[in-house]
Amino acid sequence: MAFKVYTDKFMKYRFLLRELVIKRIKLQYRSSVLGVLWTFLQPLLTMIVLTFVFSMVFGKNSAAVVNYPVFLLSGRLLYDFYSQSTKRAMKSIRGNASIIKKVYVPKYIYPLSVVLSTFVTFIISLSVLAIVIAFFNIIKKDPVPVTPAMFFIIVPIIILFVMCLGIGMLLATLDVFFKDVENIYDVFCTLLFYGTPIVYTIDKLNFGADSWQVNLLKINPLYGIIDMFRAAILHGDEFMAFLDINSLIYCSVFAVVMLIAGIGLFYKFQDKFILHI
Repeated sequence: MAFKVYTDKFMKYRFLLRELVIKRIKLQYRSSVLGVLWTFLQPLLTMIVLTFVFSMVFGKNSAAVVNYPVFLLSGRLLYDFYSQSTKRAMKSIRGNASIIKKVYVPKYIYPLSVVLSTFVTFIISLSVLAIVIAFFNIIKKDPVPVTPAMFFIIVPIIILFVMCLGIGMLLATLDVFFKDVENIYDVFCTLLFYGTPIVYTIDKLNFGADSWQVNLLKINPLYGIIDMFRAAILHGDEFMAFLDINSLIYCSVFAVVMLIAGIGLFYKFQDKFILHI
């Protein structure tokens, strides 16, 4: 019965959710001359710069990587979605304080709309990855095999979305009561970028394959999600040999736990939000 109440309420406000998502996407590019084109240019330019720095200057390109630019862009796109969606969701309640104080709307609509709007932008930016893959296949330099295995990317994308939504709601709750969470989380995201094998491969680190340092990196669920995504993109018909089933299970469980924890904490304290915003 309680579940039906929540679903009925969600259906009642689904049009508002859609409008908020559309509004946030429009506002994101309102002051930009390039507009939505920047969604394509930003990851492409970042990929070119980082590829030059890490593969040519510092020699971080690995023979084990089928195509380093695609390897790098894949990791960067997923990290950017995680970072942007959780940061924006964290500020969503404080950012809508004036509306929350005047009009009743289920408060979860705000972090949910932020994560959804960022997700839409992320899906659009994946077309850049497709263009880069097509480019290397056309020039036949480090070609990336295009196989049905690429459809597997849906799995890590769903896991990442669930994890971002859960963490976003968790952060949104904490941010209402502790404003310093924003500064702490900025530092955390910077550490997460360098602690996740985005611009480098684990085999390039000066640690043993079973060292505690490598195992510590693998505890990071974002690493597992990016690794699954790359396996489907880069290894074609052989991707099952590169897919870590234990990592798939771990990341899935972690994402669900974060979602449950985020929703639980949000609902427990949402009635007190208005006293602190």
